Amino acid sequence: MQSLLILIIQVIQLYTWVIIIGAVLSWLIAFNVINTQNRFVYTVVDVIYRVTEPALAPIRRILPDLGGIDISPIVLLLLLYFLQNLIIELFGSLQVY
Repeated sequence: MQSLLILIIQVIQLYTWVIIIGAVLSWLIAFNVINTQNRFVYTVVDVIYRVTEPALAPIRRILPDLGGIDISPIVLLLLLYFLQNLIIELFGSLQVY
């Protein structure tokens, strides 16, 4: 059981990094630092978009319009950190690194 919980926490941490990378990539694309005409860049951005959009879309529908600022990744990161801490709190003897 402990191995399963550690696996769940590791998946949450990995997904956290994917969200951060997606946010940074969106900024780099918006400021024309990277070119999406490059096939490799387009593939990486598309994969990250397809992985993160199912979790970000419901949050975007709930949040009010803030102009051009998208804070849905921040809200999702806070929810993931809350979920991770809740798992650790409920099953307190986990040694998670």
